[in-house]
Amino acid sequence: MTRAVLASLLSALAFVAAGSAQDTKAKTGFVTKEFVNADGSKSPYVVFVPHDYDGSKAYPVILFLHGAGETKGGPKQPVEVGIGPAIKTQEKTFAAITVIPQSEKRTWRADSDDAKRALAILGEVTKNYKTDPDRVYLTGLSMGGFGTWSIAGMYPERWAAIAPICGGGKVESAPKMKDIPAWVFHGDKDTAVKVELSRDMVAALKKAGGSPKYTEYPGVGHNSWDAAYGEKEFFPWLLAQKRK
Repeated sequence: MTRAVLASLLSALAFVAAGSAQDTKAKTGFVTKEFVNADGSKSPYVVFVPHDYDGSKAYPVILFLHGAGETKGGPKQPVEVGIGPAIKTQEKTFAAITVIPQSEKRTWRADSDDAKRALAILGEVTKNYKTDPDRVYLTGLSMGGFGTWSIAGMYPERWAAIAPICGGGKVESAPKMKDIPAWVFHGDKDTAVKVELSRDMVAALKKAGGSPKYTEYPGVGHNSWDAAYGEKEFFPWLLAQKRK
């Protein structure tokens, strides 16, 4: 083998090795994926994979439901508002796989196609990554806050904890959710979603025998999610919960 051929081979191997390293790195952090629907169409979603993920231990999983403005065709992507920016502030150490689907029909109601797709995407992620089935969490803001209440009410057995932000739900569903640890957030000056909706759900949970946490931000309008996801104790509290 000539020196020129040997040099060329070593260069090629170095390129392949560099590419493999990049591919491995691309599997952590914010990763864009596609979910294949029953009709063959594809729906993009984002999954955040902790930077130290190597498949050797099971990770908790968060399902995040965005607000109306991040619906397909909207001005922003779901990862840009709410939990995405919060994760980025601590990205290197954030210790939960986080699933961020996108609504296509502007609803997360539990019986909607969007909610069913979100749960299917969650299932796909928990199948493809090593995850802890007893540490799966549900949270969302505004439209996603309504979706959190709705989905938790229909599938209460699935969640280790929920965190609805500036949303609302059906008070009659509270008995189904009373045993799920919940931290509810709302701004008292919210003109888009009345704060009474969160107050009513919290009261209904307590009446049913639950013990929800509730944080109401004085003087805060619709955007209570930045404060909620920015709470120093929020993620430690969330990730400490386990399904009973």
